Amino acid sequence: MIRVLINAYACSPNMGSEPGMAWNWIINLAQYCQLHVITEGEFKGQIEEAMEKLPVAQNIRFYYNPLSPNIREMCWNQGDWRFYYYYRKWQKRTLSIAKRIIEEESIDIVHQLNMIGFREPGFLWQLNGQPFIWGPIDAKERFPLNYLNGTDFRTAMTIRLKNNFNYLQLKISGRVKQAVAQASYVVAASTDSQVTIEKYYGKKPILINETGCYVKEKSEFVDKTTKETFDILWVGKFDFRKQLGLAIQIIGALKNPRVKFHIIGDDQNMEGARYKKVAEKLNVEDVCIWHGKVPHERVQEIMRSCDLFLFTSVAEGTPHVVLESIGNNLPVVCFDTCGQGDVVNENIGIKVPLSHPSQSVNDFVEKISYLITNRRKLTELSENCFLRQHELSWDKKSKQMLSLYQKAIAKN
Repeated sequence: MIRVLINAYACSPNMGSEPGMAWNWIINLAQYCQLHVITEGEFKGQIEEAMEKLPVAQNIRFYYNPLSPNIREMCWNQGDWRFYYYYRKWQKRTLSIAKRIIEEESIDIVHQLNMIGFREPGFLWQLNGQPFIWGPIDAKERFPLNYLNGTDFRTAMTIRLKNNFNYLQLKISGRVKQAVAQASYVVAASTDSQVTIEKYYGKKPILINETGCYVKEKSEFVDKTTKETFDILWVGKFDFRKQLGLAIQIIGALKNPRVKFHIIGDDQNMEGARYKKVAEKLNVEDVCIWHGKVPHERVQEIMRSCDLFLFTSVAEGTPHVVLESIGNNLPVVCFDTCGQGDVVNENIGIKVPLSHPSQSVNDFVEKISYLITNRRKLTELSENCFLRQHELSWDKKSKQMLSLYQKAIAKN
């Protein structure tokens, strides 16, 4: 078996997003490789508990490089730029741990797995003797400024500054350039990222979206054609990037008495109160069902009971929740951008272009109205999710990455 050293800052068996993405890569790669994984210590208890029941546990060894609770809090607060100072120091310590592992183990290849943001490539590329893989990487140039409508002045200014900072860092960051140059293969998390990386660094990455599906049995298909209501689901953090306000406008513009709008996310805060006021202003408060923050399994249950997944985010990597929707045979309507633009095709959903919020409302209303009145088409999209699950499966992605490992080692 190939022996791989993986740097995965965030890794947890009980979460989605970055921690869940890393965990799924690791447990699937472990079917084909022996893995030595360096991670932060926040989820050590969860990892050790899961490892006791994991069939491939003998092929995985974790090494912990813990941070203080205060620094972890900075990480969770995505607008806190102070975190990058501590994260860079964490990556320095990780390099020292990696050197010790390489001295003790026969490592064939090193892999910078997550976090997927391009601005922090870590330092594993400095190691000599083993080929280096970096990615999947999220490296989009800019947030689409047309969708800043409704944000406060401070947030709008922060995003404009971040757009400029992204451009400068893509242009001048020496460490990013060195990491790309040293990598045997760079893996892009989306087509957008693939284009950006090639534009700035002259190396065309391999496209592998960072998250995958688990294939369900055909017997789990639920026939919803006789339902009286048309249930639309929205899931996410109440963050302006996710555009929940736009989603509520879409529901209001549908003006369909059969529609029920299910919203999953933490609504017990100022943002939740603000969006509930938006629903009241648009007279759709009786249409909206606020589930709040619910356990992962409950999210899956609600997905299986709904008719359509409305995903309005305009700035993502590849959102795991979209893959979960496909995994639950729930068709998706979303923007044609980021990772969702890659994974959602015409067989399982409908995409609308980025334009302007008012135009987007019209576009989404047109597509959703069509599906409400064409249940046969909606059922067809749902049934097609089974094939798409295979195409996007974790096992297929793991084999793609394994192939890159093998090619890199052969070239070294």
